[in-house]
This record gives sequence, C-alpha cells and structure tokens, in this order.
Amino acid sequence: MIEHHVVINGIDVDAVYSEQAVQTIFLPLLEKLERMQKEKGKRILAMLAAPPGAGKSTLLAFLSRLAEERGCRIQTIGMDGFHRRQEYLLSHFVERNGEQIPMVRIKGAPVTFDLPRLTESIRKAAAGEVCGWPAYDRLLHNPVENAVLLDSEIILLEGNYLLLDEDGWRDLRNYADYTISVRADEGMLRSRLIDRRIRTGVEHDAAVRFVDYSDMPNVRLCLEKTLPADLRLHMDTKGEYHR
Repeated sequence: MIEHHVVINGIDVDAVYSEQAVQTIFLPLLEKLERMQKEKGKRILAMLAAPPGAGKSTLLAFLSRLAEERGCRIQTIGMDGFHRRQEYLLSHFVERNGEQIPMVRIKGAPVTFDLPRLTESIRKAAAGEVCGWPAYDRLLHNPVENAVLLDSEIILLEGNYLLLDEDGWRDLRNYADYTISVRADEGMLRSRLIDRRIRTGVEHDAAVRFVDYSDMPNVRLCLEKTLPADLRLHMDTKGEYHR
C-alpha cells in the first residue's frame, strides 16, 4: 500500500492506494498520456469526470506525484474555479421541487457554473495556449482568477460534469485527447461527503441536511447521465480504484 497525504481545500486528506492499482491502472495511464503527447508533438488535454466525493482532487495530486517520480511533468487542474461568484448565486434564483430558491442553496449543481467561460478556457487549454486558470477559494467562497499558469505539455483536468450528457456540457468532451470516468456506490459517496463537511467544522445534522439537499442530486446526476469514457474506473467502498 502507498500512503499519500495532501491538503485539499484546506482539509488534510490521507489516502491509501494499493500497489496493484498503481501498477495496473495509474502508471499505465501516465505512460499512455506520455506516449500520446509525444505522438501528437504538442500539448494534450485529458479529462477525469467523477461524482462528488469520489476523490478526484486527491487522485490527481497522487498522479502528479507519480509523474514527478517518473521525471514527467503533468499539470493538474479542476473546474471548480468556474463556480459563479457568490454575489451572483445569492441574487439569482432557480426552481427546485416547485420552489424558487437562491442558486447559492444548490451551489455545485451544473447551473451554478459559468459554462461559457469554462468552455472557452478548455478550448484555450486544448489549443496549447499558455494561459491562466482559476481556482476556487473555500475561504473566500469565490474563484481566484489566474491562480495557475497553464504551461505544461500534459494537462489533466478534473470535474464533476466534464462528461455530463446534457446540452452544452457534452460538447466539452470534443476538446479532450483522452477521457477518464469514475463510478462509485451512491451510499458510500453520501457517507464520504457528510464526513468531509463535518471536517470543515459543520455540525453533523447540518452536514446531513446539506449533503442530502445539495450534493446528492449532483451525485445521482453524475452517475446517471455520464458519457462513455476512454478509461472507466470504479471506486469501491474502501476507496480503492479498479478497472
């Protein structure tokens, strides 16, 4: 087993990956991306789509570590920097269960992202441009523009909805040289999301209410409406990945 510690959005995360997963999934994936980049002769963009709670950010940090150990640089980024700003979410409304509610109550749903900006930024990244990329700051509750400079020849982008089979979203796949999807048990994801929210200082009952109202509809959407990927992984109840 290989232990991996990383800080994700201010939360300490300790993950463990099996040697089998490293040898049969992760290292072959990195080797494939390296070959694809050399064959293309310019930047490649890979996308990893998975539901909330499936460990996307932690996995990308681990893949970046493995790549560095191989002497290869892979730049890992996420789509969370394309959340609409908090003031927008507070002042715009959407219907949920027959009720008009402020978007902030379902922050993280597809409608709360700036899809046109995300699409244009993905287009630039896929075209090989050296450009800025935003990151989401959970303390500010807002994106930070140009937090990362994209300048690597291999970019790995993660997000909940990168393979979402809905109008507008499904077009994103056209920019990817390679796609990866992760599936997982709905109940397991719910438990992980509740635990994650508690670790941010939220009381248990409030965490459960938020996850059930806001996160779980997004989990189901990702599990039920995801386009096929080049590499399909499954995350088991222990947090281990399998092909």
